Amino acid sequence: MKNIKSLILIFAVICLFYNAQANSENPDGSIPIEMAVYNGADSLYGTLLLPKDVESPPVVLIISGSGPTDRNGNQFGMVNNSLRFLAQDLALKGIASVRYDKRGVGKSTCQQAEIELLFEHFIDDAACWLSELKHTNKFSNIFVAGHSEGSLIGMVAAKRGGANGFISIAGTGRRIDEVLLEQLSIYPEVMVNTSKVILDSLLMGEYVNNVSPLLYSLFRPSVQPYMISWLKYNPAEQLALLTIPVLIIQGTTDIQVQVKDAELLKEAKANAELAIIEGMNHVLKYADAERTKNLNTYSNSELPVVPEMIDVISEFILKYSEH
Repeated sequence: MKNIKSLILIFAVICLFYNAQANSENPDGSIPIEMAVYNGADSLYGTLLLPKDVESPPVVLIISGSGPTDRNGNQFGMVNNSLRFLAQDLALKGIASVRYDKRGVGKSTCQQAEIELLFEHFIDDAACWLSELKHTNKFSNIFVAGHSEGSLIGMVAAKRGGANGFISIAGTGRRIDEVLLEQLSIYPEVMVNTSKVILDSLLMGEYVNNVSPLLYSLFRPSVQPYMISWLKYNPAEQLALLTIPVLIIQGTTDIQVQVKDAELLKEAKANAELAIIEGMNHVLKYADAERTKNLNTYSNSELPVVPEMIDVISEFILKYSEH
C-alpha cells in the first residue's frame, strides 16, 4: 500500500492549528507592510505588499488553499513560497496585494476548537479583509484571487464584499466530495468505497463516528462539521452568481485539480476568461506530470512560480482597473 501519509499532502484537510514561520522577504523595490484585521473573535495577520512608485494601485486579496496554510502558501513540511512569489511578482507589475495567515495559522489566532470551525468562518475572514481594503480608500480597484479551496471561499466573499473582479487559481469546478473521491482513486478500492459511504453521510448532514485509521486524518470526527459545511457549496453554482469580471486559471500538470474543473467553471460563467497554463502544477510551478517529480516541487522554496500565470493575472487586473 502506498504511504498513507501522502493523504495529508493531497487533501490538507487536517489540523488547522499549527504555527507556520513567516518567511523574510525583500522583493525588489516593493514595500511590505504587516497588517491585521479583527473578525470579532480573532486577530488575523497578513502582509500588504505595495509596488514601488505607484499611486492608488489596484490590489488583490490572495486567499490560500485548504489546511493549515500560511500567507506564503506554506504548511508544515511543505514550504514552497508559492503565494509569496505570486505577491512579489505582481508587485513588479504595479499591483498591490494582501495575503494572510488563516485563523489558527502563523500569527493569526483562533479561539475555536477544530470541531467548531465551519467553511463559512473562512468566508467571513476573507470578507473581513475585503472590508478593510475598501475602508482604506488607497486602491483603485479591489480583486480577489483564490487558490485551490481558496477559490470557492473567494467566490462567495467577492460577491459579499463587492470586489471589482475575481480570479480562480486551481479551483475545483465540482463539489468537494467528487474531487476527493477522484483523488482517492490512486489508493485501494476499499478506501475509495469507504470514503464514498462517509461522504454520502456527510452530504446528508450526518456524522460518522467510526472512521478507519487509514482515513482518520481526512474524516476524523472533529473535522466533520467543517466538511459538512463545505459540501453545501458547489463552485460552479457560486461562480455563476458573480456579476464581476472573472478569470479562471488552471495548470495542465496539476495532480490535485483537473483541467476539466476549470472548464466546468467556464461553462458556469460563459463570459469568464479562461487560461490553461501548460506545465503548471498545483503549487503554481513548472512540474513534470510524473507524480513523484511533481510532489517534489511542493517543498521547493526557491523554485519560482510560472511567469505566464503572472502575465495573465496582471493583464486581467490592469485591464479592469482602467475603468
